[in-house]
Amino acid sequence: MKKFLNNLLNKENIAGWVFILPAVLGTFIFIIIPVVCSFGLSFAKWDLLNPIEFVGFDNYREIFTEPLFYKIFWNTIVFALSTSVFGVIIPLILACILNSKIRGSEFYKTAYFLPFITPMIVIGVIWEWIFDPNIGLLKYFHINWLYDSHYAMTALIIISVWKLIGYNMVIFLSALSGISQSMFEASKIDGANAFQTFKNVTVPLLSPTIFFVVIITAISSFQVFDLIYLMTQGGPLDSTNVLVYAVYKNAFEYFNAGKASAIAYVLFVIILILTLIQWNLRKKLVYNED
Repeated sequence: MKKFLNNLLNKENIAGWVFILPAVLGTFIFIIIPVVCSFGLSFAKWDLLNPIEFVGFDNYREIFTEPLFYKIFWNTIVFALSTSVFGVIIPLILACILNSKIRGSEFYKTAYFLPFITPMIVIGVIWEWIFDPNIGLLKYFHINWLYDSHYAMTALIIISVWKLIGYNMVIFLSALSGISQSMFEASKIDGANAFQTFKNVTVPLLSPTIFFVVIITAISSFQVFDLIYLMTQGGPLDSTNVLVYAVYKNAFEYFNAGKASAIAYVLFVIILILTLIQWNLRKKLVYNED
């Protein structure tokens, strides 16, 4: 014990604790305490004004017995699955094209990455103009993109994938730069065409990166909020309402913090289960994974 205390009080250790103390305090105050409190609130009824009332599992029972929850859940699944699929496949193809050193590749890299660093409020305004049925660039399709329950979710998926392309593409480009060119040269010598090389060489060697990108894209897609809030507010007819936006509405519009917390933990369980499934499938999906 004495040796442990001496090491703890060592000048270098004290300096280390001083430097990490702000981060530790921030994590404790803004993450750990809210997580614990919100979990407790999920078993209570609170309108943000009156005293908190413990109601047990009533919030969870209410969630799973209302039809709207299942519609919101399905919307979330559709959005997350579509964004994860197209938000991985398109950047992967673009990364492979740009990695072939085509003319102007540096310009294309910058152009594709710009949407990712553009604030969502700017993207929302621009795409609202594009989707406007009267003056927008897509008006010739004669579709009320953001005002038709059949097309609103499609419009949001297009925007989300468009914004993600640059970030995921850069990750794939970084991984591609680590693959020896001799692998591709050997494939050419064996007589493989571009598609066969992509299928049998590029994809297997990139599978760890693809696996990583799929997980982070899926998690971020399940947590979408700003795009919904800025463009559709969950409408029309709840066709774009998702779980995180339902948390916001219940907490700050309906003043039902208990139900909002319960929905948040349902979302947490869903993301956890899907992540565990993906993680357990990695040995089958990731090349050379032990």
